Amino acid sequence: MNTLYQFQTADHIISGQDSIKDIKSHLSVLGVNIEAVLIVTQPSIKDLGFVDSVKDQLIEKGIDVDVNTDILPEPTMDNINDVFKQVSQKDYDVLIGVGGGSVLDATKILSILATNDQQIVDLLGTDLIQNPGVPTVLIPTTSGTGSEVTPNAIVTLPNEELKVGIVSKYLLPNLVILDPALTLGLPKPITAATGMDAFTHSLESFISNKANPISDMFALESIRLISSSIVEAYQNGSNIEAREKMLVGSMYGGMALTSAGTAAVHALAYPLGGKFNIPHGVANSMLLPHVTKFNMDQITNRLSKIAEAMGIDVRGISETEAANLVVEKIQEWTHTLEIPQDLKEYGVKNSDLKELSVSASKVTRLLNNNPKTLSLEEIENIYRQLLA
Repeated sequence: MNTLYQFQTADHIISGQDSIKDIKSHLSVLGVNIEAVLIVTQPSIKDLGFVDSVKDQLIEKGIDVDVNTDILPEPTMDNINDVFKQVSQKDYDVLIGVGGGSVLDATKILSILATNDQQIVDLLGTDLIQNPGVPTVLIPTTSGTGSEVTPNAIVTLPNEELKVGIVSKYLLPNLVILDPALTLGLPKPITAATGMDAFTHSLESFISNKANPISDMFALESIRLISSSIVEAYQNGSNIEAREKMLVGSMYGGMALTSAGTAAVHALAYPLGGKFNIPHGVANSMLLPHVTKFNMDQITNRLSKIAEAMGIDVRGISETEAANLVVEKIQEWTHTLEIPQDLKEYGVKNSDLKELSVSASKVTRLLNNNPKTLSLEEIENIYRQLLA
């Protein structure tokens, strides 16, 4: 346990069903004069009508509103640069991101590009952003990344077949609106993948070398909320109570990783997304049981606490038995949630494993958080277990 730790998150968080319906009032917390707003989203989100609702409210208030839908899933550096070129001809007072993690991360980066004489490539890493960005409002429509409350943004680098993080306090948004009604229409595969992504954030934060009392509090409550609702949200997507638990649980997971950071699961997931376009939540779900087993001898005590938060009955059993039940429950979830468990489904071959392992080994920001050091051979062995 670290003796020195810190915590910082979004300036304002507004949560509750239908909270998006009064966005024009919520914007007052920003304390700035708002004449022009850019809404960043994707076509699939715009088609659901949420964006039009936000836009109409702002127009009623006399605000000039533009909408950009060109952010790709798992956006690349070039994609974000292209969008910035489109929108940089105009000065916006606020950027509003409505969507999943890709949209939220891109909105953060666009806000920074508008106020810094820096390219995205200059920002890759930790604390490299020089100036605060344009004020941002983030409205998540999935329950997974927790990006709305983190100082992180992830960018895909196709040439390096890797995803890389930008970390800075200047990426923290000014306002977050959590409306579970926006997640009711999530397709089952996205509910499953993003939900398991959020769970992974919390589990990894709890076993991270940087775990601390603040991150532990958020991680365990996130685990409790997600464990009690993920299957119900998947099987009955119209259950607003389950959706709200998932949305708040995802946010708490983001807060946990903000303070403690994720670890080897995420480090190994990034090359799978970068090279084979495996959705981030799916990659995490595939890796989580195997990395947890690898770490087991160092985290048994922590996993037994996770078991309790998951609602597993640990009475009369040892910490080791409780820890093993955590892995079993995760595997049970991935089966119930129909998340693929074979890398071959995405075109991965044995001959790819060495290159994947080298790429993963470069994600030292996250590997340094892992309770055990992984050699190249050990990383490769974990990948190999996912080639059925």
